[in-house]
Amino acid sequence: MKILHLRHNEIDFRLWDDTLSRSVNQFGYAYSWYLNIVSPGWEALITQNYEYIMPLPVKRKYGIPYLVQPVLTQQLGIFSEFEITKDIVQQFVSTIPYYSYEINLNDCNSGQNEIIKRTNYVLWLEMSYENISNGYSKNTIRNIQRALKSGLYIDKSVDKDEFIDFYLSIDKNYTNTQEDLLRKLLKEGIKQTLIEIPGIRNEDKKLLASLCILKTGRRIIYLVPVSNDEGKKTSAMFLLLDTIIKANASSDCLLDFEGSEIEGVARFYKGFGAVNRPYYVIKKFRPAFLVGKI
Repeated sequence: MKILHLRHNEIDFRLWDDTLSRSVNQFGYAYSWYLNIVSPGWEALITQNYEYIMPLPVKRKYGIPYLVQPVLTQQLGIFSEFEITKDIVQQFVSTIPYYSYEINLNDCNSGQNEIIKRTNYVLWLEMSYENISNGYSKNTIRNIQRALKSGLYIDKSVDKDEFIDFYLSIDKNYTNTQEDLLRKLLKEGIKQTLIEIPGIRNEDKKLLASLCILKTGRRIIYLVPVSNDEGKKTSAMFLLLDTIIKANASSDCLLDFEGSEIEGVARFYKGFGAVNRPYYVIKKFRPAFLVGKI
């Protein structure tokens, strides 16, 4: 198999997105519009006719090129409508043209030696809502009932600027660069009808919890969740997730929770019946001066 390395200006975005849309392991993160925002100047490894594709999120520091996973992008790696064998994974990884990297492959890219597994919880939505909700934990059911008794209600479409202001009022560690990236991502994603922002409000119409979801193909990604103190106290996020599950039940979609290694967060996901479907991390020569914040 011949694998080509393309610079950013050499990539045919139409062919790229067409391959991704047919891929058995399609992820919204890997579309050209998304990568253009989270990893400007990204490069690629492809086979001759784009049967197999792999984005390369390139950064440079002190003139040194290296690969690092972009923010708001849990999994990349190799995508194709054809089988992605261990041999193909190894061929692509061995073709990476840069000496230093630490990137996340996706859950269909196993096969590397000394590979690192990371936890990711997912929930298949092909069953009816009744069957899915029968798999909820007792704690999850109690929290949904608490939210309903608190008079909370769903707002199907929170304005993106309200969402960002709400998010930034709670996460004080966000940098200006990350805020700018999030604004661009939401603006373009909403324009393409691939990003939705539902939320939960109280009886005074105050926003208590909200969630940015990225929906492409059969995967719904729990991209950016946020709850304030009142939202946590009233279990607003439990009600929000239950509403999303109800709206997408009996479909061929997969709800992807994006994690987590944190025990309490993992318990929250598992409470909805989600199961662990790990993804893979590969790394090579990560000196300290490349690991720090850029």
